[in-house]
Amino acid sequence: MKNQVTNVFKNAERFAEVTKKALIAGNVQRAKKCIRIAEKLFVTGSTETKGIITNVYLYSIASFLSVKHCTISNLFPEVLKIEYAKQCH
Repeated sequence: MKNQVTNVFKNAERFAEVTKKALIAGNVQRAKKCIRIAEKLFVTGSTETKGIITNVYLYSIASFLSVKHCTISNLFPEVLKIEYAKQCH
């Protein structure tokens, strides 16, 4: 069971890396597609899934965007914007 949990976190980290690499490469459409997938997982997933999307994926992407001085307003769908705002306060 512990390995399954570890794998889920690692998968979320990898997914965040894919999203960040798309942004670095200037492929905003691919990054937005990844973020939409993350939002779908957040909306339809279990409580655990929501926590992982928020605490691993969203945190990683938001930190990256902050370092790069990017805004999230055009990138994140409304549901993830709300979650992002909760993390910032």
